[in-house]
Amino acid sequence: MATVALFTHPSPTSILAWRGGRPVTALEFLQDVHGLARRLSRATHWLNACEDRYRFAVALAAGIVAGKTALLPSTRTPQTIRDLLELAPDAACVTDDPRCPIELPKVLQRDEDRDRSTEWRVPQIDAARTFAIVFTSGSTGAPTPHPKTWGRVTNCVRAGADLLGIADGRSHALVGTVPPQHMYGFESTVLVALHSGNALVAERPFYPADVVAALERCPRPRALISTPVHLRALLAADVGAPALDRVVCATAPLDPALAQRIEARFGCALDEIYGSTETGQIAIRRTATTERFTLLPGVSLSIEADRAFADGGHLERRTPLYDVIESLPDGEFRLHGRTQDLVEIAGKRSSFAYLNHQLNSIPGVIDGAFFEPAHGAHAETGISRLAAAVVAPTLDPTTLLERLRDRIDPAFLPRPLLFVDRLPRNATGKLPRAALTTLVANER
Repeated sequence: MATVALFTHPSPTSILAWRGGRPVTALEFLQDVHGLARRLSRATHWLNACEDRYRFAVALAAGIVAGKTALLPSTRTPQTIRDLLELAPDAACVTDDPRCPIELPKVLQRDEDRDRSTEWRVPQIDAARTFAIVFTSGSTGAPTPHPKTWGRVTNCVRAGADLLGIADGRSHALVGTVPPQHMYGFESTVLVALHSGNALVAERPFYPADVVAALERCPRPRALISTPVHLRALLAADVGAPALDRVVCATAPLDPALAQRIEARFGCALDEIYGSTETGQIAIRRTATTERFTLLPGVSLSIEADRAFADGGHLERRTPLYDVIESLPDGEFRLHGRTQDLVEIAGKRSSFAYLNHQLNSIPGVIDGAFFEPAHGAHAETGISRLAAAVVAPTLDPTTLLERLRDRIDPAFLPRPLLFVDRLPRNATGKLPRAALTTLVANER
């Protein structure tokens, strides 16, 4: 039976995490893992609801050591919990919040549970074991489950760490603005730390000032793992620019101009990850200097009937991709947007990515997005119309529409155009379709 270590830090004194600016050693992590593993009940599936990234990692590892499977839904609504129980009727929950409202049997993770009698012996895990079930975000439909096996996922994050330049023998502090329950945050802020000798940072800062404070509490080398939405907010805020050694971005296509500004602001390279919940990360590019993504070792692309498929490497199976992709030689490709991104109205074609770029380029627009309402055809004309939601407190609808008319074809002008205090983005910056259509329904 092939096995893979629970983590790869070489000694008990290696720094595996930072919490509140204080280091946590690999031995302390192992003691926390065994202490929690003994408190888990007989349930075989555990919803990992820990908000503290370190405690999330402890709960994940404790479940692995105890032979459990982690459930990582992107939301925790009552309906999500009911759906989880259909998939795993014995599901329980591990949390670090004493007031956790999730209606499942719970175990509260506590600092005092550390088992200080634990000796330094890193557990070896069956590489073929399903250790987690992750769920799509619902941005294009209902969330769906995807089982992940230990060997394939750890191979993926190790290959990614090599391409990102954070597997150089130094312990990088990894500050993440994304939740660990999301596949990107799961891989790039938790698993990559465990399997590249780096140190995860427990906090999940959201506001720009909090991001800067979290970075400044950690020694260099340090990396910021973030999203286009968070990076745009960071640039717009006057909160300083602590020195960084790497910025990593994912969850939505990154504007090259934004990438160039981030590199200039923080004095380091920015790498963009391409991947999905279904595949995990499969490619990386330095967006400020190239439009081409480089596939991770062993991963290949094939195009069939205009649909791209990924296969090989760490992938569990041959997997369709929901993007328009141009395959290039030498394991590279260009990304041309999502298959659902293309839109045609009155015989004219555009893409949501282009329309959103034009909307967000208008001075005074803080955030904005086009979308197709649930009933896209106009009742009188039968012609489809797009809607848009925008955060632009200094603009009025007439002015904004005039500026949009200068940038896009009139066929794509949004009807309705909704002014809101904030867009209903989830924790990774995505806009679930259901949340957008609810905005339109609430305006009626």
